[in-house]
Amino acid sequence: MKNYLLTALSLLLMTTITQAGHHEAEEAKAETETIIGTVFSDDGTANPLVAGEPALQQIWVDYIQAHNDRDLAKIAAINAEDWAGYLPDGNIVKGNEAHIEFLDAWFKSSDNPSWEVKWMVANSGSSNGEAMEHWLTTGNDITFTDSDGNEVKENHVHDVQFVGSKIKRINVYSRPASDE
Repeated sequence: MKNYLLTALSLLLMTTITQAGHHEAEEAKAETETIIGTVFSDDGTANPLVAGEPALQQIWVDYIQAHNDRDLAKIAAINAEDWAGYLPDGNIVKGNEAHIEFLDAWFKSSDNPSWEVKWMVANSGSSNGEAMEHWLTTGNDITFTDSDGNEVKENHVHDVQFVGSKIKRINVYSRPASDE
């Protein structure tokens, strides 16, 4: 009986220590990840959206500068091979090579587009219990010349998905800039 009681107490003590260690690990993880929002899975389950990797911001700044410099080689080097761009007009450009061809034609046109980064927010989340996705949501102004020769300014929001240091996907949302 004494051995049985000693074994039971030992198991209880080990379980308590293990459980305490588990909670400490979860608390430490929660302290290092700042929850900034929610991402929903396909079934509506809410999952935490956390502050993302700030280093992605410099990649975006360099990417936009490469656009302004018309440096197609640098843009291609930052793009993932399976790059995809979802444009405000509903068109989709798929693949790094297709993106570079699209930009080359646009840069050679009279539109003369130029961009200015206004703000950025890095975020990470998993919507369907899969691997964490890393995104950068950015506000950018684009200025270009329309077909009548007028300068036009639009406000764009880009949701940019990163895989490592490569840009995999960009969702572009647009509205005309106001005079205010």
